[in-house]
Amino acid sequence: MSAALAGPFLEWRREDDLGPAVALAVAVHVVLAVALVLGVSWQSRAPDVVTVELWQPPPPAPPEVQPEPPRPAPAPEAKPEPRIEKPDIAIKEAPKPKPKPEAKAKPKPIPPKPDDRLAQQRLKDELQREHQLLAAEHERQAVKDKMVRDVARSAATAREKGIATWVDKIRGKIKGNIVLPPGIKGNPEALFLVTQLPTGEVLDAKLVISSGHTAYDEAVHRAILKSSPLPKPDSAGLFVRELKLTFRPVD
Repeated sequence: MSAALAGPFLEWRREDDLGPAVALAVAVHVVLAVALVLGVSWQSRAPDVVTVELWQPPPPAPPEVQPEPPRPAPAPEAKPEPRIEKPDIAIKEAPKPKPKPEAKAKPKPIPPKPDDRLAQQRLKDELQREHQLLAAEHERQAVKDKMVRDVARSAATAREKGIATWVDKIRGKIKGNIVLPPGIKGNPEALFLVTQLPTGEVLDAKLVISSGHTAYDEAVHRAILKSSPLPKPDSAGLFVRELKLTFRPVD
């Protein structure tokens, strides 16, 4: 029943579907025909002219290749001449002279040792001479030193004598001006330090050691000041600025 119902239905549907398919086929053919017509008309147009300007010169033509000249044929090699070998001729060598026996060198005589006794004696003589010269030099120096000492001693002695003489003169003048006080017992000694100028003027008189008698000490002090200027030495080189003078009532 289903097949009987489906048969006429399917056949009717197939007949109804042919119309759109035919219409579609016709439309496709029309579109293709139009496209062919337009394509032919588009290709029948004249092509546009395009002008091209060359800014660089064309590349140079390649150099022509000249054909190489034909090479000369190689010269035939010269064949070496055949070598004629000379027969060997034995040459007799002259006999070598026999070496002469070497003469033995005679040993040189040993020279005798020099006698150094003479040199030693000369050296001793030189040393002895030097010792003698040194001894003589020492002796001369000793004599010279002794002379210097003697001269210095003589000068010192002369100076001491000159100063002693000068001091005696000063003491004599001062003693002449001493007024002895009464009642002095014994012989007391007073020591004074007297300071003076080269002209003999007394600058100061200090009592260094008292005699134990005040009156006598004061009397000597007054006498020293009263004796200014004091006597001058015989030579200016004997002058002494400070003198130590001793005084006793009885000299």
